Amino acid sequence: MMWPNPTKMIITVIMSCLGIAFLLPFIWMLSASLKPEADVFNYPVEWIPQHWNVVQNYKAVWMGKSPFPLFYWNSLKISCITTFVSIVVSCMAGYGFSKIDFKGKNVVFLMLLCTYMIPHEAILVPQFIFYRWLQLFDSHTGLILLGSFSVLGTFLLRQFFLGINKELMESAKLDGAGHYRTFLYIGIPLVRPAIATYAILRFIWSWNDYQNPLIFLRSQHLYTLQLGIQSFADENGQFYSLIMAGTVSAIIPLLVIFIIGQRQVIEGISLGGVKG
Repeated sequence: MMWPNPTKMIITVIMSCLGIAFLLPFIWMLSASLKPEADVFNYPVEWIPQHWNVVQNYKAVWMGKSPFPLFYWNSLKISCITTFVSIVVSCMAGYGFSKIDFKGKNVVFLMLLCTYMIPHEAILVPQFIFYRWLQLFDSHTGLILLGSFSVLGTFLLRQFFLGINKELMESAKLDGAGHYRTFLYIGIPLVRPAIATYAILRFIWSWNDYQNPLIFLRSQHLYTLQLGIQSFADENGQFYSLIMAGTVSAIIPLLVIFIIGQRQVIEGISLGGVKG
């Protein structure tokens, strides 16, 4: 009988403890959203509520004075459109920088990477002035445009496109396929793992974005969920059960997109391995 490796057992125990420690705040938040307000700060902590107040808490969030469903819809619309546009732009740019030869390609790509070194806070004022001039201030279109162009997405997809065998591109060219068909029918299926990974990251970044909506939105009916939760917290600052119910509601799309996207990443890796 072979005994397990003690080192691996110790590492497994340590990592399990760390994982539980990271999950505790989320578990407390979920538990607090299910309790009456009087039981939220009971000591010792009641991880499983003795008294349930689920319907009342979530009804107060979704059907209360604050237009929570509108905030939810605004965030969902902005995040989905931003993710889609960003994927399209990054895929086309990544393919262009990796598979199309043109004069000054490396210089342009280097300049693009250099922009990634500039802190976002350093360009907020010029962006604000420029958006006011374009009349995109206080609009969802402006927020979508802010997140639709990503240096990281272009770099990530370019590296995946560089990993595609040249023989596949040459065989497509011999069959009469131009860059459009090669990009659409050969390149995209083979870089699906990178697309799925970037889609998850882009959606999470857009959904959790607080700074840009805070600066570029003024009308309450345009607020995203992050601003809506802040407004809701200001109105219900003493009712932590309601704030936690709103926060749990805000996390649900992130869990869904991660579960779906994770499956797509695994399928894309398998597809890429077979075709590559």
